[in-house]
Order: sequence, then C-alpha cells, then structure tokens
Amino acid sequence: MVSARALWAGRVLSGLAILFLIFDGMIKLPPLDIVTGTMKELGYPTTDSFARFLGAVTLACTALYAWPRTALLGAVLLTGLFGGAIATHLRIDSPLFSHTLFGIYFGITVWGGLWLRDERVRRVMPFLTR
Repeated sequence: MVSARALWAGRVLSGLAILFLIFDGMIKLPPLDIVTGTMKELGYPTTDSFARFLGAVTLACTALYAWPRTALLGAVLLTGLFGGAIATHLRIDSPLFSHTLFGIYFGITVWGGLWLRDERVRRVMPFLTR
C-alpha cells in the first residue's frame, strides 16, 4: 500500500500532466497560427489536417492515461509520443535542456504520477522495497 500523501502526490502530478496535454492537444485542433508556424520550424507538414491529427492523437492518449483502467496503456502511448518529440528536436539541433530533454522530463512526470497512484505499476516497477 502507498500512503495517502503519496497517492495525492501522484494524482496531482498526473493531473498537471493531463491538463498540459489537453491544452497541447486542443491548440492543434483549430489549428492556431503558432502551431503551424512551429510545425514548419520542426520540419513537419503545416496542413490543418496534420495539426488536427496530432491534436487528436494527443487527446486520445491523454484520455487513456486519465482513465484509471487504461492509464498504463495511455502512459505507454504517451511515452512514444514524447520519444517522437525528442527525436524531432534532436534532428533539428534544438537546445538540449529546454527543448530536446523536455520529453524526458515530462515522461518522468507522467510515469511518476502513475507509479504513485497505481498499485499495478508499483508491482511491475518496485523502486522502493522494505
């Protein structure tokens, strides 16, 4: 069992990640000019349909992560999404600590929140033993 404090810390971490990912997915749906401009800088197509596709994928993975029964699948899919972002930033030689490694920071937040709030994940990844 995990303490109530750790459970709430996991919920807060997961909640912050979910809020950020909802924002990220939603701004791609209209899509905003900042989104298409950034996609051009990153070397991706700047079509509205591609931006909407990325937004829908982000929102779908986030929904899976937010729902307790599918949170593990959502975390795995989000990890793939973060890996793609890391690869993109490596390819265009973005600043290392602020842009390229952001996917790793965010992945730690997603998995840390899930680890703290889900007993199944703690059984598979037993970082703390008594």
